Formats: sequence, structure tokens, C-alpha cells
Amino acid sequence: MKPVEPFYRDAGVGPGVVCFHANASHSVQWRGLQDHLAAKFRVLALDSFGAGKSPAWPTDRIVTLSEEARFAEPVLARAGEPLILVGHSYGGAVALIAALQNPGRVRALVLYEPTLFALLDAESPPPNEADAIREVVANAGLALEAGNLDAAAQHFIDYWMGAGAWEQTPEQRKPSIAAAVANVQGWAHALLNEPTPLQAFRSLNLPVLFMVGKDSPASSRAVARLLTGALPNVEVVELEGLGHMGPVTHPEIVNQVIVQFIERS
Repeated sequence: MKPVEPFYRDAGVGPGVVCFHANASHSVQWRGLQDHLAAKFRVLALDSFGAGKSPAWPTDRIVTLSEEARFAEPVLARAGEPLILVGHSYGGAVALIAALQNPGRVRALVLYEPTLFALLDAESPPPNEADAIREVVANAGLALEAGNLDAAAQHFIDYWMGAGAWEQTPEQRKPSIAAAVANVQGWAHALLNEPTPLQAFRSLNLPVLFMVGKDSPASSRAVARLLTGALPNVEVVELEGLGHMGPVTHPEIVNQVIVQFIERS
């Protein structure tokens, strides 16, 4: 049987850049970045499992971040070597694992708040900064069991974007987001049970741009604290007035920082 492959958007010519999106999003979130870089780089943005036009989230097994990284392999291969990985939130966690899986193949990393919550539990067992996201996932799970996709999406979106964010989401966008949030327990399992220790990321001796929103939740900022202390060659940029979903809500600000980093890397 032919292995399933991700859908991806391909723009530009030049050294390869591969982009991983956040949960409840898809590859279109990187369209602006593709437009900015296409004159000098080949930028490939993929849809992860269950997102956009990629195959559905597998139901016959527990999906790990390592499997998500392997799922991206056909896109990495098309990007050529050495390449740059860009990742946001869950996609940032996948990008980190992909970099570890491909030593010497990745020349730089761009991360916006990778949500590797397992690092928080490894540092200090609960209660800790990951408790709030655990509560969100539990509440979303109860809503899903009751068949209420809208309520599940509200728990998830309001946590990451602020109270009332789901209510303010345009009605035409809600169905696709709510459908994606059906995977919330799978995402959480992958992020909370990732076995890679913090020490492993010290081996990533390559330029890393690590962006953090000043208004982001404590959970993702705590992960940032651990990772920025471990990555040996990291440039930290804290963005005033932005939250965890900065690449989606303020792409013009985030993309400008990314482009400047990639052009000098």
C-alpha cells in the first residue's frame, strides 16, 4: 500500500523552507510568508494529519510527534538540503522533533511558541504551568462526547486567543475550525507524552529564531523558558501585544521578523 502523504503548498525557487502550522489551522496560515520569501526561497507549507487537504487523523493508533515528523518527510525531501524549518505551536513541536531526526540536514529553525508540554511535566510533576491546557482539553473532550463541536472549539480557541474569541470568529470559518478541534485529545496526548528530554535539544547547534508573544498563556511561555535555556544558538524575540496565535492574528508583524532572520541565516 502506498504510504499517505501530506498536502502541501509550494511557492518560489531557491533554498528550501518547510513550514508547519498550528492546531485548528492549516498550510494557508503561511501564505503571506511564502509571498515574502518566494523571490529567493522555495517555501513549502504542509497540512498536518487531519488538517486542510491532508489525510484524516489516524484512528487506528496513537499519533506521536515523531510520526508527524515522518509524515512530513516527502515535503522535506522536495525542499532539498540544507533546509530551514518554520513551526508554530504544535507545528513548532513537530519542527523540533524533525530537526532532531535529521541532523545535518536542517540549517536553521524558526519557532513560534512550540507547545512541548511534556517538558513542563518532566521538569516538575503537576501541578504546574501545563494544568490550564489539561483542563481545556478535558472540557473540550466532554463537549465532544456530548456531540457539541461548537462548545469544544470554544474551550480551545478561547484559551489560546482570549475569552470571547470563538464568539467573534466569522461564522463561515467556524465549521472547519470546529471539525479540526475534534482532534484535540490526540494533539494533547502527543504534546503531553512526548518522550524526548530537554537535554536532547542541546544537540541542535544551529541558528534558532524563537518568538514569544508577550500576551501568551503561561503554558506556552513556560515551554519557551525551558527551550530557550537549552537551545545553544538561540535568538529570542518577544513580541509586544501579540499572543500565542500571533502568526495567524498578526502575520505581517511575525512574518517580517521571520524573513529578516531567514535572509541572514
